Amino acid sequence: MQQGGQRFWNVPNALTLLRLLLIPVYWVLMMSGHDEVWALVVFVAASLTDLLDGYIARTYNQVTDWGKLFDPLADKLMVISVMLSLVIKGAVPVVILVILLLKEVLMIIGGALMLHYKVVVYAKPIGKVAQFVVVIGLILCFFRARFAATIHLYVLWVGIGLTLIALVFYAFNCLAAIRRQRTPNYPNQEV
Repeated sequence: MQQGGQRFWNVPNALTLLRLLLIPVYWVLMMSGHDEVWALVVFVAASLTDLLDGYIARTYNQVTDWGKLFDPLADKLMVISVMLSLVIKGAVPVVILVILLLKEVLMIIGGALMLHYKVVVYAKPIGKVAQFVVVIGLILCFFRARFAATIHLYVLWVGIGLTLIALVFYAFNCLAAIRRQRTPNYPNQEV
């Protein structure tokens, strides 16, 4: 199966598909009433596949447009799923989930708008750092009973703050890309 001259079936795309398939597995394990450890194992495994697929895609020149779109989507869906389950369990305040959901909706709208301009927006370092901090905060939530303080919530709030900074960063880059397409002499930069 070819995609615009790119090979669709490669290891990074397979890892992204695996991450999408792990979301319902996570839900079954988390909501089954058993120990949350296995749900945490699935979440950590999914997070590691995210690191691995990006490394393989860049190292072996297996980056595809599909991967650029679906890799961050799989990450977002997994993180939102984990956060929602932790809100249901009372480990995370709903306001954190609402902020993250609003930010993601804005990112999806922005990404769709950029596709209209034939620009694929892919993850930047600030977005990756924000995602990493949120994931660490969510992992710490599984150990919440062992902390004297609510350190897991502090880490989550830092991650949410970084995601909002990333949103502003992406917005400025997208506006610059639109301006470049409308103004022939505008300095050329990638999004």
